[in-house]
Amino acid sequence: MSPSTPLVSVRWLEEHLRDPELRLVDCRFSLSDPLAGRAAYLSGHLPGAVYLDLEADLSGPVRPDRKGGRHPLPEPAALAQTLAQAGIGDETFVVAYDEPPAGGMFAPRLWWLLRWLGHDKVAVLDGGITAWNEAGGALETPVPTPPKARFTPRPRPEWVVDAEAVAHRPAGTVLLDSRAPARYRGEIEPIDPVAGHIPGALNRDWLEAYQPSGRFKSPAEQQARFAGLEGEVIAYCGSGVSASVNVLALELAGRPAKLYAGSWSDWVSGSRPVATGDQP
Repeated sequence: MSPSTPLVSVRWLEEHLRDPELRLVDCRFSLSDPLAGRAAYLSGHLPGAVYLDLEADLSGPVRPDRKGGRHPLPEPAALAQTLAQAGIGDETFVVAYDEPPAGGMFAPRLWWLLRWLGHDKVAVLDGGITAWNEAGGALETPVPTPPKARFTPRPRPEWVVDAEAVAHRPAGTVLLDSRAPARYRGEIEPIDPVAGHIPGALNRDWLEAYQPSGRFKSPAEQQARFAGLEGEVIAYCGSGVSASVNVLALELAGRPAKLYAGSWSDWVSGSRPVATGDQP
């Protein structure tokens, strides 16, 4: 049942929608209106889909000192419990969807989290709910109550780095800032208290992973986005969410990457150096 890429098409989903081992997860969310995603889900979602909330389900508690960033990784045991309650077990194939391109960072977050926990049976619906609607797919409003499953977390701690690892990264490591160019340059900072980027980081805007339609660019186009980047890649963004889009895009390009989960919001929670402008 598992496809060979991190993405599944609407056609693939239509063919497998009734498979008993499939679990659809609606990940829609808005950073500016945290209730909007659940409201959209209740207004209409793909058949059988459950809803997981970025802040309530797919992030851990924010620390008072902000160390760990605005969307810390959840504890593996807590996330495993959340997944089990959503009917996701060790044999479940998960398809996550959101509403790309602008709303396209949340399904990749779940894709990354599941793989971080050792669960590789997961993919993102290419084009999200928009592609489903364009294909004439049905939506429904009832909220399913799947039976609780057994999810066994098998974390891969080597996939994650913290601020100390970033600060002392080996020479030749590629540090990839996934935020918009204006935020990278430090011209604007709408969320965090300090503007700029981590010294030495290169900028690859996560939105550039998508076509205007909300589908991911092809593997060849992703390879072109990351051309010339040699060495181990560490991706970061504002809080570790949109960087997962670039991690998925790098996967399409055949390049594994680590995630600085706390990202910029963690970096600026301490007295660490900051760069501005176009240059790393």
